[in-house]
Amino acid sequence: MRFTLLDGSEVTTSVHTLLNAGYAGRSQDDVAAHVRELAELGVPAPSVTPALYPVAPYLAQQTETVPAQHGRTSGEAEWALVITEEGVLLTAACDHTDRELEVHGVAWSKNADPDVLSRRAWRLDDITDLDAVRLQSWVDGVPVQDGTLAELLPPSYWLPVLQERGLATPGTALLSGTLPMDPAVDQFGESWRVAMTDPANGNVLELTYTVAPLPEPIG
Repeated sequence: MRFTLLDGSEVTTSVHTLLNAGYAGRSQDDVAAHVRELAELGVPAPSVTPALYPVAPYLAQQTETVPAQHGRTSGEAEWALVITEEGVLLTAACDHTDRELEVHGVAWSKNADPDVLSRRAWRLDDITDLDAVRLQSWVDGVPVQDGTLAELLPPSYWLPVLQERGLATPGTALLSGTLPMDPAVDQFGESWRVAMTDPANGNVLELTYTVAPLPEPIG
């Protein structure tokens, strides 16, 4: 993966370990309520929260097209930590998820579709107020998520977790978990956009992609 930084320099890294955080809201009381809501929809509850799901590393992609097997897949706006030889980067990401598969297992659903990362990134140490950074997503141009990173467990929570497991090494990428979605918006659309804005300087990290249906199977 290749990331362009604010100063115009580029950092290139290969991802050998990809992890998706789940149920990672900073208020675990809110998370518990969310788990109960999902259980009513048939999504199995995690054994612990927050959760961390290993994902096949080839699913970390910088792409403009996400293939989908059916019409019930959708994105989730997230931040992503990417550990490189040149330090820890923070970027915008969208965890595209198979909602049909999710009711059978969250870990399975995370491995069914790619994690799309922005082509631009910030050095984590350069961000003066991480909690103030705004995270938004749109599906088919309609706002569906809007909040700040203060709503999610911060990188300072996850980096020690990676260190304890021997995973805080170049080539590891971790996605944060996501913000609540507007229930009035149909999330099963044809295009996704995610933006992460630092109000301290107005810098924005973005990604966009379209969802492309796969051909009908034979057999």
